[in-house]
Amino acid sequence: MNIGIRLHDTLGTNLEEHLRSAREQGFRCAHIAMSKCVPGFSMKDAPALLTDELAAEVRALLEKYGMECAVLGCYLNLATPDEEELAASVACYKAHLRFARAIGAGVVGTETGAPNTGYKTVPECFTEESLQLFIDRVRPVVQYAEEIGAVLAIEPVCRHIVSTPERARKVLDAIGSPNLQIILDTVNLLNMRNHTRMDELVAQSIELFGDRIRVLHMKDYQPVEGAEDVKSMACGTGMMDYTRLLAFAKVHPGLPMTLEDTVPANAVAAREHLENAAR
Repeated sequence: MNIGIRLHDTLGTNLEEHLRSAREQGFRCAHIAMSKCVPGFSMKDAPALLTDELAAEVRALLEKYGMECAVLGCYLNLATPDEEELAASVACYKAHLRFARAIGAGVVGTETGAPNTGYKTVPECFTEESLQLFIDRVRPVVQYAEEIGAVLAIEPVCRHIVSTPERARKVLDAIGSPNLQIILDTVNLLNMRNHTRMDELVAQSIELFGDRIRVLHMKDYQPVEGAEDVKSMACGTGMMDYTRLLAFAKVHPGLPMTLEDTVPANAVAAREHLENAAR
């Protein structure tokens, strides 16, 4: 099983230390957020900072520790109404796509935003107009990915524009490009209204876009009385049933599964929980 971790959830003060920690804890791949792993890295300066020289350094470190970069994170709001912010975000996405190709990353990962400058969940997130806005905004980013041979992967989240498996399928169909793929994080699809349908949502996701899933984000959850959202946590500490996800992973050998919501003290236990559940 190709189980990895968000590097910023490991011990370390720089990229090499995080990679060393991840490897020592038995992980094979990583989700890298440059601003959280590289001292002094700022997302607003990403187009200038993501140089060929830095890419060579990062690629060498990945090789040194035998790690794959499954996801290079670039989680910005493409649905913003602020045109200046949008232009800066698109430039940042393009820089990350170039960098991903240079370091051999599987995908540049992103969520799908909200139609406001605060990235806030509002009723307008769930309209057809917002879905079309996101499609229009992501299209040129995917076209750029096509031009340079990189992959953008969107992550459906119940609070964002692409909030359901059906809306994710609509985006894939509208864009019609193999350079747009999916990160499936089941817990991010859950809230207090639908969490009892967790297995149904996994099955629906696999049915609608299973052939487009490039990464699984793995975590656990617990319902929270009186809240809108479930509480997410490390694998094995909640009530998540991984049977269907792990069965999917078994028939897709090498599919990266990156842990989320772990801390150094429970990351190994979370990995072992998945490994034991897959036996």
